[in-house]
Amino acid sequence: MSELDERMERIAAEVERHFKERHKEFVPGETPIRLSEPTFGSEEVVEAIESLLSTWVTMGDKVERFERGWANYVGAEHATMVNSGSSANLLAMKTLAEDRIDPGDEVVVPAVSWSTSLFPILDIDAEPVLVDVDPETYTLDVDELAEAITDDTAGVVPVHLLGNPCEMDPILDLAEDHDLAVMEDCCEAHGAEYRGQKVGTFGDLGTFSFFFSHHISTIEGGMVVTDEQSYLDRTRMARAHGWVRELDDESFSAEHPDIDERFLFASQGYNLRPTDIQGAFGIHQLEKLEPFVEKRRENAAYLNERLERYDEYFDVLHERDGTRCSWFAYPLLVEESAPFGRDDLQEHLEANRIETRPILAGDLTRQPVMERIPHRVVGELEGSEHLHFDGLFVGNHHGLDEPRLEYIADTVETFVEEHD
Repeated sequence: MSELDERMERIAAEVERHFKERHKEFVPGETPIRLSEPTFGSEEVVEAIESLLSTWVTMGDKVERFERGWANYVGAEHATMVNSGSSANLLAMKTLAEDRIDPGDEVVVPAVSWSTSLFPILDIDAEPVLVDVDPETYTLDVDELAEAITDDTAGVVPVHLLGNPCEMDPILDLAEDHDLAVMEDCCEAHGAEYRGQKVGTFGDLGTFSFFFSHHISTIEGGMVVTDEQSYLDRTRMARAHGWVRELDDESFSAEHPDIDERFLFASQGYNLRPTDIQGAFGIHQLEKLEPFVEKRRENAAYLNERLERYDEYFDVLHERDGTRCSWFAYPLLVEESAPFGRDDLQEHLEANRIETRPILAGDLTRQPVMERIPHRVVGELEGSEHLHFDGLFVGNHHGLDEPRLEYIADTVETFVEEHD
């Protein structure tokens, strides 16, 4: 055994001991129930330390291993890792701008999503068209999508909000009928499925985020998946300055023999590369994803069973037949006829040390930045308004054991009884 191997063994033992000692007993009302808990442990940290000691910390072999593993997991031909989910959306939209979406075209996006589901549309000089979401599913309302399509419509961004899959069959039918590019935003939907197929593999490209609070994490990080070789080449070039280093296609080098192929730029690009430390996290996180998703589904099933009897006060999200929801969080939607409001419930949960958040960015049309953004709105956005004013979510993750789940349900039940 080499001196480095011996040193790594000692480091690994200390890191493992550290993580074992982090566990603390849950005390109801005192221990906070957070929106998320770290998904990584000693394996990821030791792998990252190995990268640091090797001094190969920029994008390298571990990123490539994670890309291959992720593509295999979702069932895509290709995957390109980047430094964030937002960068994944940017690269995917830029890729479509080269042959599917022209400046001035319109791209449909749900009104309830995240800011960077919308902003990349502007980055390619297209115009976002915001449509309603179905308050039963939190996802793109297909009827409103159909209403929104005009001769100027060139693309659609289905967002699998909170890990709940969109109704992809009718969306794809509309896309085929109107020749629309489809970029699936799966940043909150790791492991979600529609009719037995992983989300992210229905459209032209799919995007994922590995931010700290997501199903698995590389701390920051994202991924673009596709089955199209040309789209892979575009994302690889745009990810790293526009150069051709990562392409199998040697035609650029052959056409420009006067330029060193290591510094041959064939596309406009950025520097959105991940580090190999992020790749080190990813290759171990991927092994944990399926158990994490199943735990989230079990958590949601328990909370639904406890709380759906209050259906006169709340709408709870259900996993639809033919889908697999991966439950980014556990949402509650307060009925407008309830004797209390969303803010009352939120205040009660927070006072009892249960962290909450609104449903993502809410109705994006209400955000002040929209006053400066060219866009079009279709319909009254009644579902989006309902989620904006009446929705919240609490955490749903692997760290919710039976006492914590019981405490969440008990706390909501207490609140309802006080207002009944």
